[in-house]
Amino acid sequence: MENRKVLETGLRELNIDVTDKMMDSFLIYKEMLIQWNQRMNLTNITEEREVFIKHFLDSVSCVQCGIDLKDKKVIDVGTGAGFPGLPLKIALPHLKLTLLDSLNKRVNFLKEMAHKLNIECEVIHGRAEDYGRNKSHREKYDIVLSRAVANMAVLSEFTLPFVKQGGYLLCQKGPAIFDEIEQAKAAIETLGGELKEIVSTKVYGSDFSHYIAVVKKVKLCPGKYPRKAGMIEKNPIM
Repeated sequence: MENRKVLETGLRELNIDVTDKMMDSFLIYKEMLIQWNQRMNLTNITEEREVFIKHFLDSVSCVQCGIDLKDKKVIDVGTGAGFPGLPLKIALPHLKLTLLDSLNKRVNFLKEMAHKLNIECEVIHGRAEDYGRNKSHREKYDIVLSRAVANMAVLSEFTLPFVKQGGYLLCQKGPAIFDEIEQAKAAIETLGGELKEIVSTKVYGSDFSHYIAVVKKVKLCPGKYPRKAGMIEKNPIM
């Protein structure tokens, strides 16, 4: 009960209108995450309080970016076990959410999770560099989310092709974000983005420093991006 109170208080501090259904959904998510984690590697964080703080509240802390997320079309690229997209969808049911991951086992978990929670979202098994060229997804999203996927120079090419002109890329990062952004300036500009700000986020019950890089899509992404699998990591835009 004490851990549940931490989660509820943390959500309220993020100005989330907490309901019993929302709290039940988070508890089911936690239980399934731990159960599936015994069969496959979803997370190294399995203690209840840590899951609530480091996964759920940290994910929902995206609301501190200053961007209105209401009714937005959102894709979480490289979502893994659903972070940050799925906790955000639980907290903000009005999001139109797509989850994208390259590992089929994780996709199966996410589909089962969405079914169990009766959450309407699209779950896609695929690589970002392939779907970033797909006409149904390229520059179709108001918001693109990413959490701890790759350094910013590489991540920009994985994600910015999904963002519609005028939309935003929100990247959750640790303290290394400042160095990463410096190295990623050319990539962000080349891919049509413009860094608006780096937001420091607060997560109830924690003392870690997390940040959100807020990148606005100011022009269309050149047609040659994203490049083929492997090329992005080997030769990032500099």
